Amino acid sequence: MWGTIAQEAAAESPLWADALRPAGEREHEPVFSPLGEERYALGLETIYEGYLLHYGRSRLFAPADDDTALLLGDYLYAHGLVRIAQAGTVEAVADLAALISHCAQLRADGLPGDGEAWAATAATLGAGPASRSAWSGDAGAALKAHRALVS
Repeated sequence: MWGTIAQEAAAESPLWADALRPAGEREHEPVFSPLGEERYALGLETIYEGYLLHYGRSRLFAPADDDTALLLGDYLYAHGLVRIAQAGTVEAVADLAALISHCAQLRADGLPGDGEAWAATAATLGAGPASRSAWSGDAGAALKAHRALVS
């Protein structure tokens, strides 16, 4: 999974290739994908990597500046949504688009809750927002890893 994210980004742009961390410094620890269906793992971790470039510490990339981080994060959001569309349903894409928007609003307002939103969405991806309110899965490890990666 990690090689795919890195290789496809590098093939897309020399700017993304230059932003890659050296192979030995990349972190290959999934955060929220273990909570959901395996078919969504690559897309979900691609989108989460974009989120980390916007709001935290990327596991695979170390861009030279904030502008590059923002652009690379946006690329990974879009590329991850394409992967989700290929693996799943329109509802899954809508769920993740809503998650990205919701978490951006939380960050802009300085409010907590992004980790919980990620966990609930990952666990119920494609089932729609109503399923998230009833979800009560154990996301402790994912939330701990998330807190370590975001600022």
